[in-house]
Order: sequence, then C-alpha cells, then structure tokens
Amino acid sequence: MAYFTYIVRCSDGTFYTGWTDDLEKRLDTHNKGMGSRYTRARLPVELAHKEEFASKSEAMRRERAIKKMTRAAKSGLIDGANLV
Repeated sequence: MAYFTYIVRCSDGTFYTGWTDDLEKRLDTHNKGMGSRYTRARLPVELAHKEEFASKSEAMRRERAIKKMTRAAKSGLIDGANLV
C-alpha cells in the first residue's frame, strides 16, 4: 500500500499539508467540505504537491517536516526547487 504526503493550495492562496493512503478520495473529501476545518473555509482546494511513501509513518513524518517549513520553502518545494 502506498501513502502520500500532499500539499493543497486553498482558494485564498494558503497551503494545507496532510497525509493519506487514497489521494484522490482525500482531495474529493476536502472539496466537498468534509475535510479538515482549515480547508472547509477555503474551498476549492487544488493539489499543489505530492510525495509517495511505502509506510504510514514515513508519510506522517514528512507531513510534520513540511508543516514546520516556511511558506517560501513550501513554495520552493511545490516549484521543484531544492530549498528543503
């Protein structure tokens, strides 16, 4: 089973980072307003970045690391720059 860490861009331009084992379903859940409280108020969201992992713990560890990044570093990650 694959696990994903993802970043979505919200309608107000902010980023939300999470992890899941079903990326398509999770994005659908966010856009139906049934995802996180943060994204519910900022719909629609669009996938900006994703990383695939072999284990849930790896995906969760990466989520924590991304959440600690500055906005500039997250933008660089999304744009493919090596700022992390």
